[in-house]
Amino acid sequence: MMSREAVNEALMRKALTLAEKALMAGEFPVGCVIARGERVVAEGFRRNSRPGSLNELDHAEMGALGRLAETGPHENPGDLSIFTTLEPCLMCFGAIALSGIGRIVYAYEDVMGGGSGLPAEALAPLYQNSGPVVEGGVLRLESAALFKKYFSDPAHSYWKDSLLARHALGLGPDEKKAGSGRMDFF
Repeated sequence: MMSREAVNEALMRKALTLAEKALMAGEFPVGCVIARGERVVAEGFRRNSRPGSLNELDHAEMGALGRLAETGPHENPGDLSIFTTLEPCLMCFGAIALSGIGRIVYAYEDVMGGGSGLPAEALAPLYQNSGPVVEGGVLRLESAALFKKYFSDPAHSYWKDSLLARHALGLGPDEKKAGSGRMDFF
């Protein structure tokens, strides 16, 4: 049986593969998998982040949640974990919380729009009691490398010159793993 850390890394590698797929398609490099234990039950990657096709609802997490819903109701959704290469935004965090998923694991912190670090008392009552456990920093440098590659390419204009772009481009290989460890917000 694999350790929790090994399972986290294996599932995050699957999310990173999806993020690479998005990047190769010219999209923002975010990938996501939803798993029960070690088994992936749904996945998604960022779509429609290019000029002319921009749709802010097509986040990797929203795609994975949609695919999960298509497979029917799931018993004990609190036993599910979602692995994403970028900290979920407020929209995705809200959808994850409402879905009942018990755990969010992300690779790279979203310094510009991350929504998972809000204190419970800052959220509306509906969300205060339905939040998942959040763990950050799993394979952070691997995810950061994808964002650095994306933002270094002048062909990509999505979030160009943003706080996230500056953060990703300033990341060095020797930087400590900020955001690593377990964070319980609820």
